[in-house]
Amino acid sequence: MSQEQVTQEKEASQPVRRGSTTRVPETEEEKAERLARQQEIDSRSIYVGNVEYQSTPEQLEEFFHIVGIIERVTILFDKFSGLPKGYAYVEFEKLDSVQKAVDELHGKQFRGREIKVVPKRTNLPGFRKRGRGGRGRGGSRRGDGGGDRGGYRGGDRGGRKQPQPQDDASNGLVEEKNAVNDSNETAKETAI
Repeated sequence: MSQEQVTQEKEASQPVRRGSTTRVPETEEEKAERLARQQEIDSRSIYVGNVEYQSTPEQLEEFFHIVGIIERVTILFDKFSGLPKGYAYVEFEKLDSVQKAVDELHGKQFRGREIKVVPKRTNLPGFRKRGRGGRGRGGSRRGDGGGDRGGYRGGDRGGRKQPQPQDDASNGLVEEKNAVNDSNETAKETAI
């Protein structure tokens, strides 16, 4: 063996460290091919929501085998806590199994829970259908205007807050504004 071959074998056998090697950029053709493969796999897959947390891939496979041959079952887990997220993906061998699963098993009971079964959607990189609610630079999730680059008061840049009027009529308006903000905050948090 030549010295060059030995060096290449050593490099190939060594583990790749994150950040230490440069990544060769993907060509447009490779990217298109990868996305086409992913879309084909996703078209044969379903999303299963409201999955009971102690469910196993084997139990899901047993439940869904009546609609077709299953290639893969994926249960997602939270990367920080290690606990299941409560949903899964099932990939079938044939495309027609997806519609059959949606038609026959959506809303059925699985381990004491009514599951949601819908076709899996393909995430396209760099494409976002829904925005983040308009929270751009300096935006506040609170929306009360208290020291957060603008907020409701338009131009308040922090520091001491201006005193609020204390008469009954304006107090009612302030409370009403806060009630509206509280309900919007809940909606924003659940939408994200």
